[in-house]
Amino acid sequence: MAAPLTPAELAVLIARFTGIAHEMGEVLRRGAFSPNIKERADCSAALFTADGTLLVQAEHIPVHLGSMPASVAAAIAAMGDQVGPDDQVILNDPFDGGTHLNDVTLVAPVDEGGRRIGWVANRAHHADLGGTAPGSMPAGATHIDEEGLRLPPTILTPEVAAAMAAASRTPDERAGDLAAQVGANRLGAQRFAALGAAGLDDLVAYGERRMRAALAGLPDGSWTFTDVLDSFGPEPEQQQPTTITVRVTIAGDAIAFDFTGTDPQRHGNVNAVEAVTVSAVAWALRSVLDPTIPANGGALRTVEVVAPAGTVVAARYPAAVGAGNVEVSQRVADVCLGALAQVVPQRVPAASQGTMNNLLLGGTGWVSYETIGGGQGGRPPRPAGGSPVPGMSGVHTAMTNTRNTPIEAFERAFPVRVRKYRLRRGSGGEGAAPGGEGIERDVEVLEAVTLSLITERRVSRPWGLAGGGPGAPGENWLLPAGDEARARRLPDKCTLELAAGDVIRMLTPGGGGWGQGAGRGDVG
Repeated sequence: MAAPLTPAELAVLIARFTGIAHEMGEVLRRGAFSPNIKERADCSAALFTADGTLLVQAEHIPVHLGSMPASVAAAIAAMGDQVGPDDQVILNDPFDGGTHLNDVTLVAPVDEGGRRIGWVANRAHHADLGGTAPGSMPAGATHIDEEGLRLPPTILTPEVAAAMAAASRTPDERAGDLAAQVGANRLGAQRFAALGAAGLDDLVAYGERRMRAALAGLPDGSWTFTDVLDSFGPEPEQQQPTTITVRVTIAGDAIAFDFTGTDPQRHGNVNAVEAVTVSAVAWALRSVLDPTIPANGGALRTVEVVAPAGTVVAARYPAAVGAGNVEVSQRVADVCLGALAQVVPQRVPAASQGTMNNLLLGGTGWVSYETIGGGQGGRPPRPAGGSPVPGMSGVHTAMTNTRNTPIEAFERAFPVRVRKYRLRRGSGGEGAAPGGEGIERDVEVLEAVTLSLITERRVSRPWGLAGGGPGAPGENWLLPAGDEARARRLPDKCTLELAAGDVIRMLTPGGGGWGQGAGRGDVG
């Protein structure tokens, strides 16, 4: 038997494999057609062992990466040994390894000397896959079929790729983005095979040891936290809160997150499948304990997630789930952090904006998808005894870290004009460490378009901690023909038709403040 790897050898091996995942992401972005992937980097990549255990991931999108093991497991279960060395498995079915329909995952095998040693996978958000509204996230959807094309784990063939493109309002863009995903996996598989399988078990075992050691340093006990989603659709009967609650229990070097008591899945699209909930738990735990703990399957062996089937955190078919990946994930992260703040108060910040502020626009032959940044929660002193740290302003937080779409790229690709784009002064919560500021953004459409908004924290507010104040809730407005005098407030979720010259104004939430004090996050 080979001797266990030394710490230095482990560090080098982790870096080499992580570099492969990072390179896959760069290939995917550079080859993609859509601004959503090329500019916003709404894509992720990871490597897996032969049995589907997460090995390494690049620092891409948390909600993608934490849920990707479910996709690889579904691909292996459905295809198994049918997957040839040059094959790739495609899927996006939320009820069979996916998250929401826009996130298309490709899984490819890695072989060495005729032996399967692992898998590579990447996920990318495709801006449109059909459905009842451009962008495939119609605010009024109540059934998964209203949200677009649903693919169970399937071998990717030219016929499958053609069917996917044909289902979209933007077929050429879909074909280009899918080809970029194929190329990223091919490169990743080549790089993985060149490194070989030596040390993979050591790497996974190291993640487990690190996590167990970190948990063993926490006190035993149980703590609960509850928060709400503001609504589950645009209709009056859907404009009511949904409760998400978690009980965190620590016993020795094990931890459990139990969502029993969370509300049932809703007749709307604000539902998440279990894989999304698991991803939010993993992100929150690693963020609080030690971000240097390897993000692999070994680190999660001592973590139990109880998500009762049929609830908003483990929705079952035929629920619409378009907003689950982008909005429910944010609130799951919030409740996990809220519970963990009672365990290690000096490690947890106040609530960040708690939404991705999804903006979807579609016209003749084009579809745009964006998420808009907001305020980060104020942060406790790190290291202990230092000064509290104000939250960052105008950034993506928690389950997403996509990039800003440059105004130049946005206006070049689509018939839009950005009229205003600045920080929302005074929106951060008060505190010794003020919450970060949200964003004010006005977008004028230059032709008739369909608009969909999927947002949260328009009623509830990002909470403060340790005596800090809450951040300001967000607001959505329509200015017909850009006329301020005719401005009208829009609900948090809606799909409507706009005329050329109309302006959409979005004010995103600020972060909560941390610690007692009168400071505000108004300095940028």
